[in-house]
Amino acid sequence: MNTPLTTHRNLVTLVQVLRRLDRSSVPVDPEQYRSVVQHITDELRRHPRDASLEALLGAAPELAELYENLNYELAGLCRSPLEWSVRAEQAARSAIDRARRRPATH
Repeated sequence: MNTPLTTHRNLVTLVQVLRRLDRSSVPVDPEQYRSVVQHITDELRRHPRDASLEALLGAAPELAELYENLNYELAGLCRSPLEWSVRAEQAARSAIDRARRRPATH
């Protein structure tokens, strides 16, 4: 039986596993990593969008990033701080302006 509480616990456990893989001092099998991410993705799709999910996303940046990627087509980078988005846009505009000013070389 899959209840919101079970899904919540599953997400917490899976995020802990993902963190261990990310912080591992030994190489991690890419298939194992993909499997954990796929399990998290499946749990996120089943988890109700409620206050407990918001709390989890706030506490686990890696989970929030996966959530954002799953929902990108609907909400874009909805969980990224606006300041980061603004800085990224400014950096991109600056790089484009510098590239435009450079003389073309052939």
